[in-house]
Amino acid sequence: MDKLERRPRWQVVTGHAVLAVVSALSVFPIAWMYLTSLRPASDVYDQSPLPAALTFGNYAYVWQTIPIGRMLVNTFVMAALVSLGQLLVSLFAAYAFTRWRFPGHRLVFLMFACTFLVPIQVSMIPNYVTLSQFGWLDTLAAVIVPQVTGGFAVLMLYQHMRAFPKDLLDAARMDGRSSWGTLWTVVVPNLRPALAALAILMFVNAWNEYFWPALVLRRADSVVQVGIRAFLGAEGDDWGALMAAAGLTCLPIFVVYVLLQRQVLDAFVRSGLR
Repeated sequence: MDKLERRPRWQVVTGHAVLAVVSALSVFPIAWMYLTSLRPASDVYDQSPLPAALTFGNYAYVWQTIPIGRMLVNTFVMAALVSLGQLLVSLFAAYAFTRWRFPGHRLVFLMFACTFLVPIQVSMIPNYVTLSQFGWLDTLAAVIVPQVTGGFAVLMLYQHMRAFPKDLLDAARMDGRSSWGTLWTVVVPNLRPALAALAILMFVNAWNEYFWPALVLRRADSVVQVGIRAFLGAEGDDWGALMAAAGLTCLPIFVVYVLLQRQVLDAFVRSGLR
């Protein structure tokens, strides 16, 4: 604190100015999206910062054109199942890599970790062909199942479990607990902040994913990522309705953050994420 108090005033002012500029640049696209959604169709290409006249006609048109309510529910279920699946798979994998040593342990972990570096475009065609053979195309399972594993989630929990006190694990074993019981009664309760941070990351990432749902889903009433394409057509793009649909899609994430702001920040701080 003493070092911070002795910092020159110009450094403090400069630092706050830089943060203000970065914050403004980050907020500007979101603000422009909502301002465009409130413009009438005749002013949608107007470059003025504020609309000449505000209208909620675009939002009414979205509700009348697509079943946005059902699509938001489907998207929430999809994101929740993806985050839950990744949480369980990464928990089991990280626990196995830190608890046991087996032949090829390092090689298997390296292969698992390298999947984090593989872009989705590489695995897109094999996954699409496999799902087509299973008959899962145009179902939520086609969106959920390929995303339940992730190298990033395993790496994150692996680092936390490596730092887990071995004395607790030895005490649990001497107490007669099995490996399964040790995982759920000793490891998981002590890793709640890390698990909460990972769940938040995976949920937001699944909610924001556009490319894969748009590829495997054809029904326009499935999830919002596909539904918003209804306002893009060969005759012309309805930017007002498109921005309104995108604005409605962002609202659930905003509401969740406002309601769970303290828990979200606490989870990230305790987990060591920066």
